Amino acid sequence: MNLFAEGEGNTPLSAEEQADLIPNLATKEELNEWERQNILEAFAWALAANNLRRNDPLVEPYVRDLHRRMFDQTWRWAGVYRTSEKNIGVPHQEIRERLAGLVGDARYWLEHGTYAADELAVRFHHRLVVIHPFANGNGRHARLMADVLAQRQGRPVFTWGGADLVRAGDFRERYIEALQAADGHDLEPLLAFART
Repeated sequence: MNLFAEGEGNTPLSAEEQADLIPNLATKEELNEWERQNILEAFAWALAANNLRRNDPLVEPYVRDLHRRMFDQTWRWAGVYRTSEKNIGVPHQEIRERLAGLVGDARYWLEHGTYAADELAVRFHHRLVVIHPFANGNGRHARLMADVLAQRQGRPVFTWGGADLVRAGDFRERYIEALQAADGHDLEPLLAFART
C-alpha cells in the first residue's frame, strides 16, 4: 500500500512535504500509528490540568505549538503554516490573517458568552478546518483545539463519533458530511457528531 495514498477527505501532500517525513515507514498503517502515538503525547500535554490553566489556547502561537507537539516526531513541517494550496482551505497567503480573526472572534465569544461552551468549541473547530493552516493533520488538530476549549470551559472532551476518524469508513463520512453542513451554516450535525 502506498504510504501517501489519498483517500476521501485526506489532504494530499506535495513531494516536498512527503520528503519531510521523519521516521522511516513503509505503509499508511505504520504512518497512522506513528502519528497516533505522537498525537497521544500532545493530547496528554494539552489537557493536563496545569497546562489548561497556564496556556491560553486563543493566541496564534498556541495554535502552532499544539500542531507542532502533535506531529513533531512525524513531520519536519509540524507547527509551520503551509506554503502551498490544497484541496481545501483558504489561500495560503491568507492563513495568518484568517487565524488572527478566528482567535479574536473566539475570545470575544468566550468573554461575552455569545455561545454555549460546546457550540463555541465546535464553531472554532469548524472555522479552523476551513482555514486549514497546515500541510496535514488539520482535522485532528482542530478536534484537539476544540477539546481544549471545551475543557477550559468546564466541559468534557468531545467523543467525535467515538471512532478513528483517520481511517476511511462510515464515521469519517459522517464527520465530513457534518463539516459540509456547517459550511452551509447548519452547525447542528457537527454539534451532534462531536458528542456522539
